[in-house]
Amino acid sequence: MSGRVAVLGAFVADCTFRAARPPEMGETVLGKSFALGPGGKGSNQAVAAAKAGAEASMLTRLGADPFAELARQVWAAAGVTPAIIVDPESYTGAAYIYVEDQTGNNAIIVAPGAAGAIAPRDVAGWDPEIGQSDVFLTQLETPLPAGLAGLSAAKAAGVTTILNPAPAAAMEDAMLEASDFVTPNESEAEGLTGVKVASVGDAERAADALIARGAGAAIVTLGENGAFLAAGAQRRHIPAMEAGPVVETTGAGDAFNGGFAAALARGADPMDAALFGSATAALSVTKAGAAASMPDRADIETLLSSTG
Repeated sequence: MSGRVAVLGAFVADCTFRAARPPEMGETVLGKSFALGPGGKGSNQAVAAAKAGAEASMLTRLGADPFAELARQVWAAAGVTPAIIVDPESYTGAAYIYVEDQTGNNAIIVAPGAAGAIAPRDVAGWDPEIGQSDVFLTQLETPLPAGLAGLSAAKAAGVTTILNPAPAAAMEDAMLEASDFVTPNESEAEGLTGVKVASVGDAERAADALIARGAGAAIVTLGENGAFLAAGAQRRHIPAMEAGPVVETTGAGDAFNGGFAAALARGADPMDAALFGSATAALSVTKAGAAASMPDRADIETLLSSTG
């Protein structure tokens, strides 16, 4: 059984610069390398879900430009089914990614382009893709009304819903109420709850606050400290897994969400799905790039079996 995952989000062409440090305002810094590749949280998550074994579809808007062709090529290679609207009056999204050369940590600026104009009427046209899925996943790179429309349509159809509230943004409780799972990182959890997340105990308090606001369950991801899951009676700190030297952390959160969604779509319980997502993320950081770093299901299962 593979399960079906529908992802509403953005494709973004990642322009990645590696350097010893970021430039100050008005300063030029000599970089170590440059790469152009596929990104966008929604697209990354769809690729991650597909490579993790799900039948994944990508719901988005693109421009009519070379970056849109890059998107189609990436989805075809990963096995993602596109459900796209082409907007020739706009452009396909792009991102500036600074990667610190020694640590692999990153900072990102995203311009979503055509995906930034996704509206509830577009989501209504994707009702068949959403309703036929086992899991619906969205983030905040697209407008909040579109995200809410997607979550609400999926919820009404009995589809499991996941909201990855990234990049961080204020939102109404209705978004959380339509989410079976919400998956913020530490800073996003703090922005949504006011709880500063500096420990596992803080993550549990933030998860409880998200559930109090209406979310069905919460997973607060903690980077190198793993994640904390609060889903009904299931409450657990999930330590980060080690799969090799860290090359780049870009896309690790997307890997977690895509792997988590793929496992849920196959019928895994939340704990097992979160462990699968953690293994997906652990493998992703051992390679450069975002979509390019997403691991195959076989590699994920091998890591899980080796860690017990």
